[in-house]
Amino acid sequence: MIEAVGLTKRYGDKTAVYNLSFQVRPGAVTGFLGPNGSGKSTTMRMILGLDNPTAGHVSIGGYPYRKLPNAPRQVGALLDAKAVHGGRAARNHLLSLAQLSGIPARRVDEVLGVVGLQDVARRRSKGFSLGMGQRLGIAAALLGDPQVLLFDEPVNGLDPEGILWVRNLMKSLAAEGRTVFVSSHLMSEMALTADHLIVIGRGQLLADMSVKDFIAANSAGFARVRTPDTEPQLREKLAGALTEAGGHVLPEQDGALRVTGLPLPRISDIAHDSDVRLWELSPHQASLEEAYMRMTQGAVDYRSTTDQKAGLMQQLPPGAQPPMPVPGQ
Repeated sequence: MIEAVGLTKRYGDKTAVYNLSFQVRPGAVTGFLGPNGSGKSTTMRMILGLDNPTAGHVSIGGYPYRKLPNAPRQVGALLDAKAVHGGRAARNHLLSLAQLSGIPARRVDEVLGVVGLQDVARRRSKGFSLGMGQRLGIAAALLGDPQVLLFDEPVNGLDPEGILWVRNLMKSLAAEGRTVFVSSHLMSEMALTADHLIVIGRGQLLADMSVKDFIAANSAGFARVRTPDTEPQLREKLAGALTEAGGHVLPEQDGALRVTGLPLPRISDIAHDSDVRLWELSPHQASLEEAYMRMTQGAVDYRSTTDQKAGLMQQLPPGAQPPMPVPGQ
């Protein structure tokens, strides 16, 4: 188990992580979410003893990482798949890590098979694609057959088959009773992989709960209602009746209606009383992505502005000529 208590990290006058406390329990995949700059990478580095906290502490199985006996046999991590000597073959890279940790050489060939790199084991890693590099990093994390695993963006650069493989790998590792801590920005993938979520924003804890509870707490369910596409007047008639009954109605892009504030049986009764045929009446709940956006909207540091292209294409007054370029400029 990973346990952080009052974890704080400051770099000069910048506070990257502040008073962060959480537990990552074995037997489940725990997703670690947060906007860019929220302190996720800093937190993972402190867990692995790569950065010292300014205040608070973090332990793995009750010990700081640096005091774990033969830590690589107990903790495996993928933080940066590019942290490999490009001139070294994949097998030699893993073999050097194994020798440093007293891991038998046969384990190297086992993990190469697990990640699907056995056929390119003697190729230099500088020729690897981004996805192959990710697989090599995962192999290094699995090398010591550890009980605790940390992964930072493990599906980065993988194709759909590779993403499915990582998803199944994470679940199987957790099913074996291991502690699996995964940081990712892919909400759709976290929704399929994670059992529990820890969400931070600007270095502080925003949520620590199951995926199901997180979605329920940060989204409102709604009913999707569709009337015959050939009779738009019926859609307007139903929208008016639902609004009059206290519902909140919003049009969807495909012509359906999104209704909140009314249960499905009540919507059905209103449609029947209004003599409106329904093509669809179905309950819906927001996705993990929608719930995450709602939760973290106040903790995003980098926001886009509208691209004002019009200013680049201002027309010249009649008869005016564009300025001639000046030599040397």
